[in-house]
Amino acid sequence: MDIFTPTILLLTVSFSALAGLLAGLLGIGGGVILVPLFLWLFNLAGFPPEVIVHTAFGTSLCIIVPTAISSTFGHRKRGNVAWHQVFYLAAGGAIGAVLGSSMAAFLPGKILHAAFGGMQILVGLKLLFFHYRLAPEEMHPQKASLLLVGFAGGAFSAFFGVGGGVIAVPLMLIVLRLPIHLAVGNSSALIVVSALFGTISYVFYGLNKVASVPFSLGYVNLLVAVVVAPLTILCARLGVRLASSISQDKMINVFAVVLILIGLKLMV
Repeated sequence: MDIFTPTILLLTVSFSALAGLLAGLLGIGGGVILVPLFLWLFNLAGFPPEVIVHTAFGTSLCIIVPTAISSTFGHRKRGNVAWHQVFYLAAGGAIGAVLGSSMAAFLPGKILHAAFGGMQILVGLKLLFFHYRLAPEEMHPQKASLLLVGFAGGAFSAFFGVGGGVIAVPLMLIVLRLPIHLAVGNSSALIVVSALFGTISYVFYGLNKVASVPFSLGYVNLLVAVVVAPLTILCARLGVRLASSISQDKMINVFAVVLILIGLKLMV
C-alpha cells in the first residue's frame, strides 16, 4: 500500500491549494473541500474501507488547527477577537467537540459518509438562498449564550471534520448579534479549540483501529497532514488577498453549486 505515488501527490497538492484558496477567498473552512479530497485519496491509497471516513474527518481537523491559528492571529491584529467572549465560546466548543467526535467515532462509516453529503447540500443551499436578517448589534452577549453557541459550533465541527465556521458565524450573527467582523474573528479562535479537541478525540478513538495504515496516529494520518497543512495556510492567505479583486457573490454561488454536487455524489 503506497500512500503517495507521484500522481496522488500531484492531485493532493493541487486540491489542497484549492481548499486553502477557497477558504481564504470565501471565508469558508477548508474542511468542506478537504474531507471529500481525503475520502477519495484514502480510498485510492488502499486504506481499509472501515476507517476511511473517520480518518478523513480526523486528518481534516488536524490540518484545520494550524490554519485557524494563523487566521486568529490575523484577526487579532485587526482587533477582531474579543478574548473575554472567546473564553466562554471555547469552553462550550471543547465540550461540543468531544461529544461530536465521540458520536462520529461510534457510527459506521457509511452513515457518516451519507451525513456528510447531506451537510454539504444544506450548506450549499444556505449559501445560495439564505440571507441573514440581523437584529441590532450587541457587544455584550450573555455568558450562557456564548457557551451554547460554542457548544453547537464545536459539536458540528468535530462531528463532520470541518472548521465549523459555516454554523458558528451565523449563530454569532443571529443569536449573539455580534458585528460581522467580530463574529468572524471569534469564530476563528473558537475553531482552534474545537478542532484541537476534535483531533485529540479522533486520535484516541482510532488508536486500535488503524494499526495497518502507515503514518497514522489514531484516525489522523500524519503524513497527509504534514504535506497538506502548509499549502492550506499559504493559499488561504493568498485567497484573502484576492478577495478584494474578485466578486465574492459570484464565487460563493459557484462554490455553493459545487458543494451541492459533491454532497449529492457522496450521498448516492
